[in-house]
Amino acid sequence: MATRHSHDDAPDTQQTFERLAQAESGPEHDLLSTELVEAWLPMAHRIAGRFRNKGENQDDLKQVAAMGLVKAVDRYDPERGAFVPYAVPTITGELRRHFRDHTWDVRVPRRVQDLRNQVRSTRRELMDRPGHHREPDIEEIAAGAGLTLDEVRTGLGALESYSALSLDAEVGASDDEFSLTDTLGEAEPGYDLVTDREAAKDGLKHLAERERTILYLRFFEDMTQANIAERLGISQMHVSRLITRSCAQVREYADGPAAERQAA
Repeated sequence: MATRHSHDDAPDTQQTFERLAQAESGPEHDLLSTELVEAWLPMAHRIAGRFRNKGENQDDLKQVAAMGLVKAVDRYDPERGAFVPYAVPTITGELRRHFRDHTWDVRVPRRVQDLRNQVRSTRRELMDRPGHHREPDIEEIAAGAGLTLDEVRTGLGALESYSALSLDAEVGASDDEFSLTDTLGEAEPGYDLVTDREAAKDGLKHLAERERTILYLRFFEDMTQANIAERLGISQMHVSRLITRSCAQVREYADGPAAERQAA
């Protein structure tokens, strides 16, 4: 039976671990594992407390630490030494993976996260040096971290990816402040083109085949009026008049009331 020392979160569970190592998979194995997890849970919660004030709910961190503890109990071999030196890195690693994988507002690859951490720590070290009162440039960071300039730029960019601004965040310090939303997006001319093409479809259907061919050659094949006239065996002046008249008919049909278009 696992017992805890008074005011200590490192219980004496060596015999229980030895029994667990010898137990086959089944009810006894599960019961011993549960007993060990419950005995060491205070230590897992204490480790989770080291990560407080990092923007995550403490209860969530305790659950993550508990999962790390379950893994430690399941994988621990009592013949290789004490449990604590094995469990603490396992639980801490689980917590760090949680922050790495679930707390970034913008998900970035593991390599970029590592570069961010290297750049951040190196920049802090450079700023803490005596007599260094300015922001280190990328060359200094690269030399201090042993990284290339491109890697430093990537790491610096990732510094802004951990947390994102709200689209309602105010930008600017003048009286005419505006939100971040106001700086995003622009008019898309392609939308107007799609609308115009859809509006012209019905009108084109009501043109004679020759007029449709002329408009297609002029506006989709980008042929000159002279080339169209040569292909169709008519004068260039006639092509010009047909284009003008056809465009007017299509525009009138597109702009007219729906009832009139249906009647036509």
